[in-house]
Amino acid sequence: MSEGPWIGGIHAVEAALRAGNVRRLRIATGRGGERLGPVLDRAKRDNVKVERGERRALDSLVPEGHQGVVAELLEATVTLGDESALEARLEALTNPFLLILEGVLDPRNLGACLRSAEAAGVHGVVLPRSRMAPLNAAARKTAAGAAERVPLYAVANLARTLRTLQEDFAVRCYGLAGGGEAPLWTADLAGPCALVLGSEDRGLRALTMRQCDGLLALPMAGEAESLNVSVAAGVALFEAVRQRHPA
Repeated sequence: MSEGPWIGGIHAVEAALRAGNVRRLRIATGRGGERLGPVLDRAKRDNVKVERGERRALDSLVPEGHQGVVAELLEATVTLGDESALEARLEALTNPFLLILEGVLDPRNLGACLRSAEAAGVHGVVLPRSRMAPLNAAARKTAAGAAERVPLYAVANLARTLRTLQEDFAVRCYGLAGGGEAPLWTADLAGPCALVLGSEDRGLRALTMRQCDGLLALPMAGEAESLNVSVAAGVALFEAVRQRHPA
């Protein structure tokens, strides 16, 4: 049997166990305690083999960091829906709330965006099929299980997908850009909406910006010109949460 891919980190491993996608666990020698209790309990309940090993051996399996626990997966990839799956999902919703990412190339940024998206309760995250960070061990560890829980959709043409959202599902698509036309909180995010964020270095492509219903900015104090894309995603998502669930 060929060896599967490995992931590390308590939350990511817990999510993989819940999904039934773990062949075996390796725990760093001397590692245990309350934080690993749920992981070990689930592994025992599901008859997943647990091995002990030196931390440096775990480092070689997941160099990005693992918190003393790694899991060998049965399947290499997180499930990604396509355009048809996205449309089927939207047809079942009355007030869609989406995050759309374009050209995010750092796996940790991608993972952090997915974690914020899950926390904000989005109905799905839309990604381009090309020029996007891989959903590798680093992304999944940073996502802390969100990569397995949030519906993810990979599309061939982002501008065309935006048009479909707008024309067929009445979703307003707002791009975040440094030169945005209005501050984030002035937009109506309480109805069907998608927040669109671009790459770490260049932001949104011109074609994508033209397709958006509006461009929003996060006004910056001090000398900072912009925020990290995952931080900006968190700010924007929770502004939408504030509007969609007023106190």
